[in-house]
Amino acid sequence: MTRLTPLAAALIVVAPTLTFAAMGYVEAFDASAPAGTNLQHVDADVANTTFDAAEQMSLTFIFHIDEGLTEQDVFYEPVAGSGEVFRPTGATREMDAPLYAPAVAVPHTPLQTENTGPWPRGRALGITLGEWFAATGQGSYVCENGVGHVDIRFENLVPEGLYTMWHDFAIWPPTDPFIGFYDTPFGARDGSENAFVTDADGNAHFVRTITPCLQLSGEQLISELAIAWHSDGETHGHTPGEFSTNTHVQLYVPLPTRAGL
Repeated sequence: MTRLTPLAAALIVVAPTLTFAAMGYVEAFDASAPAGTNLQHVDADVANTTFDAAEQMSLTFIFHIDEGLTEQDVFYEPVAGSGEVFRPTGATREMDAPLYAPAVAVPHTPLQTENTGPWPRGRALGITLGEWFAATGQGSYVCENGVGHVDIRFENLVPEGLYTMWHDFAIWPPTDPFIGFYDTPFGARDGSENAFVTDADGNAHFVRTITPCLQLSGEQLISELAIAWHSDGETHGHTPGEFSTNTHVQLYVPLPTRAGL
């Protein structure tokens, strides 16, 4: 999942009054009013806000290799002592191989399956390929009346590892070449709600309630949830951090198409 900086934000001005409708309220703002003027809150009944039909689904997280891709953010050294590392693929069998970060940042490009390396070896990550692939994630997601709830149990992640959850989007069918995913933190946009830490066995229970609900896949984009391990022991706010060197996407789950499409 290539992670890109936001491309643009659009602001549409429809006369001097701007109206914002979202999640049960409408805010009216007079563009001609002095700076600091409070927004006027209009009751939700007046706005006649409606929500999409309720959604309920099971979530099973997968690895990149489960979709015929290469693992993106961890690397192994096929020839010990060579100083060259490669991305694991579905054909890789060296489950006892130690994993490394590269010495230089490697872009996160899952659809470029031929891009497996080599790159110069960086620091050891302290886990093996088999331990990486032992991870699992199972849970559920419910959306009703504009409120979403996720309940996910992860097992065999990196012990006492710092992780973050991301809600990702990409144009679909993809561009050629693929221009990447757009990452948003799960929950609050500043990244204050998406972090979790595993226990000594690598297990964690991720439970969150969010407003609005998750945006599912659509006619022109795909949507997914993904978890990233931070081998530097730090989160990076509204951005995932530098993929491959410090941030390592381990598991993800594609989200289905929104009902009615």
